[in-house]
Amino acid sequence: MAGVVFAHGICPSHGWDEALPRKKDRREYRQQLERCGLVASMSRKGNCYDNAAMEAFWSTLKREALEESANWSKDHVRRVIFEYIESIYNRNRLHSSLGYQSPVDFEQQNN
Repeated sequence: MAGVVFAHGICPSHGWDEALPRKKDRREYRQQLERCGLVASMSRKGNCYDNAAMEAFWSTLKREALEESANWSKDHVRRVIFEYIESIYNRNRLHSSLGYQSPVDFEQQNN
């Protein structure tokens, strides 16, 4: 989904490794995301596990594919993310929640 961010941004003024804002900074944070054309996705009140799977994915993506992304163009980041998801994350990486299978293998086995 274009223009959606899960607590992380591609906006030049919002780096990959910036921490989530404190409560008092939330309005400014949302305004900055809006200026960059992004929409934040936050957990529902009282449900700390709501976004856990997405946060785990972002952590893995940053660690395995985006370590040196600070000076990359938006198009380069998009290509790297697409290639990572399609060729590594979905095809080769084993997921404990899928019985230590890749998503592709799990899907083939269950369809």
